[in-house]
Amino acid sequence: MQILRVNMNTLQVHFEPATLPYERLGGRALIARVLLDEVPAKCDSLGRENKLIIAPGLLAGSGVSACGRLSIGAKSPLTGGVKEANSGGTAGDVLGRHGIRAIIVEDLPSDDRLYLLLVKKGCQAELLPADDLKGKGTYATSAALQERFGADYSIISIGPSGEQRLRGAGVAVTGINDQRCNMSARGGLGAVMGSKGLKAVAIEKEENRRPLAAPELVRNANKDFVLEITKSPKLGKQGSQHLYGTASIVAAVNEMGALPTRNFSSGSFEAAESLRGETMRKTILERGGQVGVNCMPGCAIACRNVYVDEHGETIVATLQYETIALLGSNLGLGNLDDVARLNYLCNDLGLDTIETGAALGVAIEAGLAKFGDYESISALLQQVAEGTELGKAIGNGASATGKAVGNPRVPTALNQGMPGYDPRALKGNGVTYATSPQGADHTAGNAFGARNEVNPLGTQGQKELSLKLQIIAAMLDSTGLCLFVRPPIISKPQLCVDMINGIYGWGWTVEDYNQFNRDVLRMELEFNRRAGITAKDYRLPEYMKTEPLPPHQAVFDVPDEDLDEVFSPLAQRDD
Repeated sequence: MQILRVNMNTLQVHFEPATLPYERLGGRALIARVLLDEVPAKCDSLGRENKLIIAPGLLAGSGVSACGRLSIGAKSPLTGGVKEANSGGTAGDVLGRHGIRAIIVEDLPSDDRLYLLLVKKGCQAELLPADDLKGKGTYATSAALQERFGADYSIISIGPSGEQRLRGAGVAVTGINDQRCNMSARGGLGAVMGSKGLKAVAIEKEENRRPLAAPELVRNANKDFVLEITKSPKLGKQGSQHLYGTASIVAAVNEMGALPTRNFSSGSFEAAESLRGETMRKTILERGGQVGVNCMPGCAIACRNVYVDEHGETIVATLQYETIALLGSNLGLGNLDDVARLNYLCNDLGLDTIETGAALGVAIEAGLAKFGDYESISALLQQVAEGTELGKAIGNGASATGKAVGNPRVPTALNQGMPGYDPRALKGNGVTYATSPQGADHTAGNAFGARNEVNPLGTQGQKELSLKLQIIAAMLDSTGLCLFVRPPIISKPQLCVDMINGIYGWGWTVEDYNQFNRDVLRMELEFNRRAGITAKDYRLPEYMKTEPLPPHQAVFDVPDEDLDEVFSPLAQRDD
């Protein structure tokens, strides 16, 4: 396995062997280790000492189902701490097939030019001028590069928001066929990529899978893994994830009173019926769109969709729950067409729909647009594209917007906008938001699926649940597995151990695997500690502790003592 080092100051690129400790790390785990080893924790996140790390998971390129997620990380310009965001698409799988453990982008360019990193077979890479792509959106950028190099190239790119170093900027990754935009959205990583002068990465397709230490062990484990997925009532071909995608949970989140509505002022939305997955599926199929689409090669779930207008023309692909919550109910919008159009604009600008939806909600509440009025909301978002001062504030996220418009009701934790679960009604997520080194990020430990195990409105058991889910999330993000396949991996961890051993021949036990997963969090917490982030910085906004959330009139009342103790079991290593 190789690491590709890219120096944006000297414009030199070189490959080096992935030696220990990097050799046995992937995805989020490798990002945490590189940050801890190579990046001064108190550095300027948009300065020369920060590094952008693009890392496939440990299972990438092996043929294992649903393992092609790509992790992108750096010190976050939004949270000030460690950040990993991942996406579907083809780049994770292709990098694994190339034998590339990570691309590490270092330093800053000496001028204002933009560059393209071209990665080809046989460990070949070079930086090319890319000023012709300046100002282009992610859709036009990926289309231009695939036309130039080939439709089967994987493209990683930023939009204008990343070029402008806006802290709500993410990174777009192309997918199967004509998929243009799978977002590694959270934490402002697009701003870091923009600070490096790197507009895009183009990666040549590799047909051959990576060499396997024990091919039969991988095949058998993957066979059992896929069987567990396909027979699952949620994940199989008749399961809710396949039929309705992530929007399958709109109704359930609304019913439990946790659906962000009008800047997190309520947990239920009167027009939720028109946003739910069943409505979306019916609309898509009636108009000639697509459902049940893969976002990465070999996925047995296929939860993606192509949302089209009434003329059958694509608006956006794909429309997902978090976007529906933050750009829909959170803005008072009950029309999926409106949400899809806002989604498209965010994607093209390269903006995180969660952060941007949270920022727009704050601005609307301050009187700069009207809840439920698409035209005024769209005009507000368009200001980001126009580069106005208000647009820059919105592009910099919810906290920046709150300061700019004088609204103290800002739904953030560790300066990052909250996703589509109000923590007052789903307190397990509140604990995750208030303790995770990743900040307010549902992918770091989402308690929604465990709502029948621990009362979401109660305080008991929440810290234990959050820790368990955060450890599982660290494992998924480090192996490249999709978040939705966690049920079979949780119930049969030996499957993941067998896949790792079959690929690498490491001889891991389940205990080694558990140690690895916990170590990811330990590294991230240590980086944040070195960055000067304290327990107080993680905490939820005060109004969520005092302002009751309809319909249950709930507040976030998990004691600070419990939050302080979430990671105490990690204080001692397991060996």
